[in-house]
Order: sequence, then C-alpha cells, then structure tokens
Amino acid sequence: MSDLIEMDKDTASLKDRSGAKHLFGGVVIAELLQKAGVTLNSDLRGENLSKYLLVKASDGYEVLFSLAEIDNNFTERKIILAYEMDGKPLPSEKGSLRLIVPDEKIPARSCYEVVTFYIGWAKERP
Repeated sequence: MSDLIEMDKDTASLKDRSGAKHLFGGVVIAELLQKAGVTLNSDLRGENLSKYLLVKASDGYEVLFSLAEIDNNFTERKIILAYEMDGKPLPSEKGSLRLIVPDEKIPARSCYEVVTFYIGWAKERP
C-alpha cells in the first residue's frame, strides 16, 4: 500500500447503486502496469495486442481487460486502482483496494477487494 500511495495519485468518479456519485483516488492502472514492465505504449502492437489483464478479488470475483483498453495510446479513459473514496480510506468491509472503471453503463468491472493482477496472452488458452 505504501508503494501505491507514493505513486502519482489520480481520481475518477463512479456512481453507487443508489445513484450517489463518489470520487475515488488511487493509481492509474496503465502507470502501475508500465512500472511493472508490462507491454504498453509503442510496444503494444502486433501479437502484443492479444495480451490481457485479469483482475482478481479476494472473494473469487474476476474481471478481464485487453491491454488496449488500459493503454493511453488507445483510450482516454483512466482506470484507477483506488485506495480512497471521497478523500477517506475505502470502507474496511469492501477491502483496501477497488478497481474503478469510469464510463461503463454497468459498474460490474469496478470490483472491490482487489488482490491480484495477472497478465496473460490469449494464445495461452487451452
């Protein structure tokens, strides 16, 4: 957590189920992945376009993104790994990290209790 807090913080808003809008603070996923050495930017072409990010939550919930959905060369949207909501830490019952995916009609990929990022290749499938 201390490593995330030291990175540049960005914000994204998301409505909850009651329609109330909240401002989440955290790290842009693209910047986090780039720091980890994941193929992005000018290297995200050709067969690298079949790479994906699988996000796993502690309760077994999983969501999937192509790397192009995350890369700033392909999209203006900033997906955030949030550690705060409305200027305060996330509610403890929801875990310490939440994925915030703005501008989706259904917030199903804005999952709570994020614990693992897995980078894979579509060509690895059975």
